[in-house]
Formats: sequence, C-alpha cells, structure tokens
Amino acid sequence: MAVERDVFGISGPTYMKSVDWNCEHNRRSVAASLVQAVYVLERDRQLNRQSGEALAPPWWEFFHFELIRKLIDDADMSTFGAIFEFNPPSSEGASAVNAPRFVIAFRGTITEKDTISRDLSLDLHLVQNGLHRTSRFTIAMQAVQNVASVFPGSKIWLAGHSLGAGMAILTGRNMVKKGALLESFLFNPPFVAAPIERIRDERVKHGFRIAQSVITAGLTIAMKGKSEGNSQRSVAEESFSILSSWTPYLYVNPGDHICSEYIGYFQHRKNMEDLGAGFIEKLATQNSIGDLFFKALGWESEPLHLLPSADLIVNVSPSPDFKYAHGINQWWQTELNLQCSKYRY
Repeated sequence: MAVERDVFGISGPTYMKSVDWNCEHNRRSVAASLVQAVYVLERDRQLNRQSGEALAPPWWEFFHFELIRKLIDDADMSTFGAIFEFNPPSSEGASAVNAPRFVIAFRGTITEKDTISRDLSLDLHLVQNGLHRTSRFTIAMQAVQNVASVFPGSKIWLAGHSLGAGMAILTGRNMVKKGALLESFLFNPPFVAAPIERIRDERVKHGFRIAQSVITAGLTIAMKGKSEGNSQRSVAEESFSILSSWTPYLYVNPGDHICSEYIGYFQHRKNMEDLGAGFIEKLATQNSIGDLFFKALGWESEPLHLLPSADLIVNVSPSPDFKYAHGINQWWQTELNLQCSKYRY
C-alpha cells in the first residue's frame, strides 16, 4: 500500500473496490488514471526508476490492466503513449462486460529538460493545425490501426490529456474515416481559437461570437468561390457529416483557457440555430479563421477542434488556479460538480 499511496495520493481513485463499467464516474476515472500512467511512465524513464522503484505500474494494475506496449517518440525517445489490455480476474468476468479490451492513452506536455523541446514543438504544430504532419502522430496512428486490425470487433478506448487529447482526437477522426468509431475520453482538449469564453459580459461575448461566425462564413464562401469547382465543397461537407457519427467525451474546465472555448463553440451553434442563422453557423462550425488562413498560404491544415458531435462534460467546481483547472488529476475526484450536455450535428 505504501507505493500505491505514493502514486495515487490521497485524492486518487484508491477508494474503488471494483469498477462499475456502467458508471460514468468509474469509466472517467479509469481513463484519466491510464493517461496519468503514461505521464508517470515517462517520469520513471527520466529518473531511471526501474523494477520495484517504478511508480507507474499501480496506475494500471489497480484496475486489472496490463501494459502491452509503450509508444516511443522517434525524436527524443520519450514515452508519449501506451497500449493497455484489460485482464480482469475470473471472479469479475460477468461484471466487466462493458469494459474495454484495450485502452490507448496519450500524455500531454511535460516541461522537463528531456521532453520540453519536443513537446513544445508539437504544441506549436497543434496551434498551426499541423499535428497530423508529425512523426509522433504517425506512430500513434499506426498503433491504433494495428490494434483495431489485429483484434477486430474488440472494444477500444482512446484517452488523452491536453496535447495527448489532441493526439487522441486526431487518431479518432482518422479511424472514423476508416469506418471505426472508438470511444474516446478527451481531458482538457486544446481549442485553437481566440479565448472568447473568458469574456465576462455575456452580451459582449455573444456579439463577438456572432461576428466571428459571419466573418468565418464569409471567408469560407469567398475561398470556395476561388476553388476549381463544387467537388471540393462537397468533399469537405461530406467529411464533416461522416465525422458527426463519432461522439467523443470532452472533459473541460472553464478555468482552463486551453480548452474552455469548447463550451461556447457548441452553445453558440445552438444559439445561432435558434436565431434562424443556421446556414451561417453551418459554414462557421466546419471552418475556422486560422484554418482558412493556413489554407490560403497553401499549407495543409487539419483543425482538431472542429467537432460535429460530442458529449461535453464541464467541471464547474471551483478551481484554485490554472494548474488545477488544466490538470488531469481533477477528473478522478469523487465530488465534482459536473454539467453534461449532448451535442449532435
């Protein structure tokens, strides 16, 4: 128990005697803990903690998972993800019917000397809608595809935090295009746009969002008018429509400006439909000003935050500071004030 306490801490999920796989809180806690396991795996590597000194194993062993493979970045040799396989004791077989067979988890940025250079460069690629052009994504995508192809029909979860949530979104989106809808748990996923959600005055905030939608829709129409024909428009719209069948779980904290914009993104879409401006918002929700700018420069751009459908879970419990609001550890706490909304395109 001493090692377990060191790893989980007082607020960790040690209270669980067994996992109820039909319980949203239990499922969220397991997914967040396996993402934390990837963070600790990398810290074990950096600090050369091996065998009995390693602090990562309790994070998956506690929930009866096995570490199948570490995902290693080819640039700095850091562990950025991991594949876990569920192996419950025979006594829990019946109660684990809805459990995933595999969970593929991705960590976020670690600001230590061994990882900070590579992680920050990937953060920059994410801001430029270019995470899909990185070798880390290629490694992640190959891993997800391999698991899905070798074990067809198996229940696979994707999970990630911050930069890792961006990686999970990108792999999840690409799997949708291949006909596979993977259950995805995205903690503090980055939203690359102006932080309008931080504006306190609701009328000013609403006015900014309307103006942004009108500008985005106008630029979209103008750029499509210069395209070679209607085929590009139909392909883009069809792609967004196909993606709408995927419904990831987005876990967002209003005190975290990196992800809080998702709150306004989905609510504003509903507001515009209620105002009878659905056509404008349909164009705006499929595009972003940044994405249009990059494409105008001739850059291949794939904005991760443009999601047609999602289950948005907002932690409205008080956050003492940004570090807590952006942290992964909030998501396995027992007493959270969560507001859940379902958005379908």
